[in-house]
Amino acid sequence: MLTDQELLRYSRQILLKQIDIDGQTRLKAARVLIVGLGGLGSPVALYLAAAGVGELHLADFDQVDLTNLQRQILHDTSSIGRAKVDSAMARLAALNPEVRLVAQCGALDSDSLGAAVAAVDLVLDCSDNFTTREAVNAACVAARKPLVSGAAIRLEGQLSVFDPRRDDSPCYHCLYGHGSEAELTCSEAGVVGPLVGLVGSLQALEALKLLAGFGEPLVGRLLLVDALGSRFRELRVKRDPACVVCGGGHGE
Repeated sequence: MLTDQELLRYSRQILLKQIDIDGQTRLKAARVLIVGLGGLGSPVALYLAAAGVGELHLADFDQVDLTNLQRQILHDTSSIGRAKVDSAMARLAALNPEVRLVAQCGALDSDSLGAAVAAVDLVLDCSDNFTTREAVNAACVAARKPLVSGAAIRLEGQLSVFDPRRDDSPCYHCLYGHGSEAELTCSEAGVVGPLVGLVGSLQALEALKLLAGFGEPLVGRLLLVDALGSRFRELRVKRDPACVVCGGGHGE
């Protein structure tokens, strides 16, 4: 049930027939894991907290650095040197005290990542390296939890949804294979702030659609963002029946 205060706080999205009180109630009951509290994780965490997602699990091992502040809007100058999880907890609690916040401090190994994924309804990968993305994907496939994955570097971004509950859904590994450990990070290649804000906001939107049960999620589709030309392009992505992660019945 929603309290009078919650009905008022979320009234503008409750007005949408696609969400209504039923959808808002589902959001309140939802538990979400956000992996990475940087450029992508900042808008994700802020918008999901503001939207009334009931429980946010926040995972990051890093501390706030001055160079983060150009794009990581969850943190501010007074947070420099502070653990990103702690900085995020303070900011989100101030934004919406109705939301339950669970800290996942430190790097997640295979066991702790599996437990963290199993404890929630949906996962958002907002990390910045291929190794973490592969590990998060494998954990989501094993636990049959939907994964909203985003990435942004330089002036290019991409976004997709992988849902192991659906037989037709590819997983991250179907799309990217073994990837490349030589991938550049934002600290090496650079990135423009509003681009990660855009991709992260779209990740939050996809999460709300999945949790509240409206719209058409980006399952089987890869959205490509060209910030230089202000263009969006969409590619179809099929599940690979020979995938070593989700092939043969999604890892079961």
